Amino acid sequence: HIERTLTTPKHYAYLKISEGCDRKCSYCAIPIITGRHVSRPMEEILGEVRYLVACGVREFQVIAQELTYYGVDLYKKQMLPELVERISDIPGVEWIRLHYAYPAHFPADLLRVMRERDNVCKYMDIALQHISDNMLQRMRRHVTKAETYKLIEQFREEIPGIHLRTTLMVGHPGETETDFEELKEFVHKVRFDRMGAFAYSEEEGTYAAAEYEDSIPQEVKQARLDELMSIQQGISGELSAEKVGRRMKVIIDRLEGEYYIGRTEFDSPEVDPEVLIERGDKTLHIGNFYHVEIINSDDFDLFGRII
Repeated sequence: HIERTLTTPKHYAYLKISEGCDRKCSYCAIPIITGRHVSRPMEEILGEVRYLVACGVREFQVIAQELTYYGVDLYKKQMLPELVERISDIPGVEWIRLHYAYPAHFPADLLRVMRERDNVCKYMDIALQHISDNMLQRMRRHVTKAETYKLIEQFREEIPGIHLRTTLMVGHPGETETDFEELKEFVHKVRFDRMGAFAYSEEEGTYAAAEYEDSIPQEVKQARLDELMSIQQGISGELSAEKVGRRMKVIIDRLEGEYYIGRTEFDSPEVDPEVLIERGDKTLHIGNFYHVEIINSDDFDLFGRII
């Protein structure tokens, strides 16, 4: 079996299921750096999960540069739904969270697994990058605006309460004001639970570097980025406020000053909001789950008390 050193707190671990990527997005250097997509054998991954559970790990962040492709090279079909189901069967696995899905050819059976399994977090990290058909085509994303909206609708219909995290890009060569307006409308309409954005920067060796001129001025990129993030900040604040009064299951990550800091199933470590619980008379144990009532919120974080 696999010996592993955990660099994270001992109650959660990152579980890498494949390496590399076969997609050819215009801006991305990952395929150049990591090479072609290679899945790890399923039995090997399951063996690692069993080993980590025995070491005290209760939460798994399943990661890959491209999750949805898992298994295509080894088993000739998309095997992510089956893999997640089998991880979820392992006793002691309390939370499974999925990172870096791709919108084209999304394995629909995964939605059933997320809906049926209590220990699969209702959370999907899916980088969409843009919404205008012009930009999706220039970025070589192999998905359309209509398909993107439809996929988001499908997520929300089939998995009530799902939290979606996405990453968007502004300032890619060829992005017009009209494209950017479409992107803003998209952010307003969809109301992502979590959203990151970044400005395009040219990467050596990529399709965009070879074929397009990086013609959008830096200050325009920055202004678009600021505008997009400011729209999202308002949305995040509203969505956080809606959680006040709710009871949620929270895992405790650490103690910081006067607060225990934890997360709900909708929050991945280091990138998502946290739940701050005042350090009262009660000692909470790091890595344990507690039922918490949300009593307040700000733009990003929640404040709770132990029930």
